[in-house]
Amino acid sequence: MTRGDSQQFGQAASWGIALLMIVAVLVGPGWAWAEDELRGNQVFFRGGFVGLSSDRGNEIFTSTGQVVGAQTTSNDGSSGYYVGAGLDLMLSKNLWGMMNNISAVGEIGVEFKRFNSAKVVEAVPSTCASAGIATCSVRSNTVQITMLTVDIAPKLKFNQFGNLVPWIIPIGLDFHVISPPSNASNYLDIGVQFAAGFEYKVWKELKLGADARFHLASNQTNTVNNFWTVGPYVGIGF
Repeated sequence: MTRGDSQQFGQAASWGIALLMIVAVLVGPGWAWAEDELRGNQVFFRGGFVGLSSDRGNEIFTSTGQVVGAQTTSNDGSSGYYVGAGLDLMLSKNLWGMMNNISAVGEIGVEFKRFNSAKVVEAVPSTCASAGIATCSVRSNTVQITMLTVDIAPKLKFNQFGNLVPWIIPIGLDFHVISPPSNASNYLDIGVQFAAGFEYKVWKELKLGADARFHLASNQTNTVNNFWTVGPYVGIGF
């Protein structure tokens, strides 16, 4: 390469670098804006204590009313644990222009609960004897009282306290699946929930929080499915 060619190449490289710097300056704020717009979304993992407002003891599929050993088991416990996970999806950072320090997110969550368990006579073998089947054998097994809930709810977050963010769910929609089924063999229910909690940003987008919720069911299974939960959660923003 000759000296003139080297000078021309150097000038072209300098112009190329300058052009890239101009593009970076012009487009960079757009990148920063796009990244900032992603803030507010979150995936979270929950767990804690749960309690039914009314137990499910002495039902056909939960207890069967049969004797196991020397005592009758009723499977009538009403408290236990829950685990769940969900997504917070940003809807508005300023409550649609009404308040700068309040953001609205949409929660989509799923939650498993176990209220109680007891060893009882299985419902199907114990009832077939009443139908005149002489060969029916009576067996006992552990029956767990559980429920699966999927919810969709608006959540209002109050951002004026720095890293500490209280929030409320004024009302949300629940879909419930109870297990075992009710005496009427129904297992699907719907309802609403009310909740409040807080979260604290401990490092970048890692957050720790706690919440308390009350779920009011429509009891379409002919059982009372109202319950409350309280416990901590871990959130990861994105």
